[in-house]
Amino acid sequence: MSEDSQIVVPPSFIALFIAPGRSRPNAPREEIAARHEHCEDLACLLTEHARTQLWQLGVTEADVLERIHRGLLAGDTALPPAQARWVLCRLAELLEWEQPELPDRLPDRQPDPPPGQMP
Repeated sequence: MSEDSQIVVPPSFIALFIAPGRSRPNAPREEIAARHEHCEDLACLLTEHARTQLWQLGVTEADVLERIHRGLLAGDTALPPAQARWVLCRLAELLEWEQPELPDRLPDRQPDPPPGQMP
């Protein structure tokens, strides 16, 4: 990504890369911008799915968001918890739904072992 990129990464996303007690992100600007683009695209793509789930399942908006949140944290393509939370909040914002109430801290997820190694 070039220095003159016009993509604006919001402070709320940059904050995901700043460790407590620090003032600078712990990742390069290009990496943060790429992750933001991925998360923003994901939130946009999930809007139609969320609306469909709300209608098909007859559940509350909060229930739909909870289900999507669990999906964002599961499987081989799971997002880091902080990024999953950001996607969910952005999704609620795009849908003009109430912001989800998520726990301050999600259960720790053990990292997967490298391919070919047993846990």
